[in-house]
Amino acid sequence: MTDELKLKLSLLPEEPGVYRYRNREGTIIYVGKAKNLKRRVNSYFNREHTSVRTTMLVRNIADLEYTVVNTEEEALDLENALIKEYKPRYNVLLKDDKSYPWICISGGLYPRVYITRDARNKGDRFYGPYPRAEVAKVLIDTMRQIYPLRTCRLNVSRETIDAGKHRLCLQYHIHRCEGCCQGLVSPEQYGTYISEIRQILNGDTHILMDVLMQLMQQLAGELRFEEAEVIKRRYKLLEHVRRRSVIVSPMIHNIDVFGLLRDDDAAWVGYLHVRGGAVVQSFTLEYRLSTRDETDAEIMSMAIAEVHQRFAETYQRDRVVEAMVNVIPDVEFTDLTFTIPQRGDKKKLLDIAVKNATQQRTDRLRMMEKLNPEQRTTRTLTTMQRDLRMTVMPRHVECFDNSNISGSDAVASCVVFRNAKPSKKEYRHFNIKTVEGADDFASMREVINRRYSRLVQEGQELPQLLIVDGGKGQVTAAIEALDEIGLHGQMTVVGIAKRLNEVYFPGDSVPLYIDKNSETLHVIQRLRDEAHRFAITFHRKQRSKGQIHSALDDVPGIGPKTRTELLKHFKSLKRIREASEEELAAVIGPSRASKLVASLKQ
Repeated sequence: MTDELKLKLSLLPEEPGVYRYRNREGTIIYVGKAKNLKRRVNSYFNREHTSVRTTMLVRNIADLEYTVVNTEEEALDLENALIKEYKPRYNVLLKDDKSYPWICISGGLYPRVYITRDARNKGDRFYGPYPRAEVAKVLIDTMRQIYPLRTCRLNVSRETIDAGKHRLCLQYHIHRCEGCCQGLVSPEQYGTYISEIRQILNGDTHILMDVLMQLMQQLAGELRFEEAEVIKRRYKLLEHVRRRSVIVSPMIHNIDVFGLLRDDDAAWVGYLHVRGGAVVQSFTLEYRLSTRDETDAEIMSMAIAEVHQRFAETYQRDRVVEAMVNVIPDVEFTDLTFTIPQRGDKKKLLDIAVKNATQQRTDRLRMMEKLNPEQRTTRTLTTMQRDLRMTVMPRHVECFDNSNISGSDAVASCVVFRNAKPSKKEYRHFNIKTVEGADDFASMREVINRRYSRLVQEGQELPQLLIVDGGKGQVTAAIEALDEIGLHGQMTVVGIAKRLNEVYFPGDSVPLYIDKNSETLHVIQRLRDEAHRFAITFHRKQRSKGQIHSALDDVPGIGPKTRTELLKHFKSLKRIREASEEELAAVIGPSRASKLVASLKQ
């Protein structure tokens, strides 16, 4: 295995997707799906395989690519499409032409609604595909319960109706059909049914789900629980239908999808090619920007031109005339129109392209961090310096937290981070000595005064950033403590509140709300959580000591061994108090018995 392949394996995301293995010649030899890409792909390389076929596959893997999607069902659909497109050597290829089921609405005077696996008839309208036939069947059965649709395969037209060629069937007599074959329902009324069904199949399944919910509640109210359970099962299946697949309607034919994502010094363009409703090509282009003068439109134009050059044969064969983009290019391409979709299947495809561009950016950053760990640290500290309005980089940070129960056993903790990482050997904890009761502000003043007075006396380095767990009150207490020991303005002081992660600055009544995805907030939260954990641990330890302390511990000359002897003989402290000096002397001797009696009387 090459070093580059090992690095790619370590950077795989833990998301659903499809992976592709290539051999040394660059040919795709295997396509697979995964609920968790990192765990599934690494399983090929971190264990022995009993299958000879799998062993040979692993030996021939020289490179891998992957496409992230939203759900495992989408991964299943995309895997099926890519296997049909590339016919990899180590995949089990389909010997027939069957694929996933579709729901078809036929043409004609009274259209039929039925399930098919052949979506090639251009005169009909297809919806799907559905990863499980069961879902499509539930949709059809439920719609037939709501709408009186014809199920026969008769050729119903004006001529056959006028000639009386067809007879009414059982479906009419049990009120499942309104007699389309004899024209007993008007084409306009029947067309209303079809229009509503198309709306449902286009994604507005909430209409059907609302009907099912009402029916389920009605059956439950009538105590018909078994029938209500059947309806509930249909309702659950319809919830799955709402998560539409990346394999979209076959009406979306031969289009390209480009999703642009940009940073200050780099840009990524996720590319998908859709043929016959299936994603058959997927990769991401990366551009390093020498200046910031390049516009998004210029970058998109370069990406489209690059794709045209790489896949010239594909364009000649598929005749791509439409492209979905999130940025309109600044160059016109012959016979190619650009659209920015706002909703529907095309918008979902564009979202997938942007998601893959985002994943490529994440992989690139993680790869750079693995090759140069100091680079990530510098980036994090630079971000903190900017967000917290500091003049220097916060390489040394300290965070304080208090812990007590109604003022008892009051303690505090100080945790230290160097270069955005914990320095546990420098952690310190404090027993609060001068504060009585639950006064967090006074406790914070005492602890900070003790901490930094000692650092100043010993000539040790002061931190660039001081964080206190709390809001304006704690920040003010910290500033007052620093002023008392002459350290005013020598370090940045901020407070972080637990409720909404607001960051407070001295003298500023309005908190700063940092982006929840910011590295600055992540580091501050880690500091706050670590200080809280360290304080709670120490507080529990102190409280436990107090709970096992007894009057015998304070008697001079009575050690652990003597205490054990007394408790073993008298069974409890109460009985020891009630015993005479002679009874005690019989166990521990007259000298210690005398001291014990005198101490217990006090």
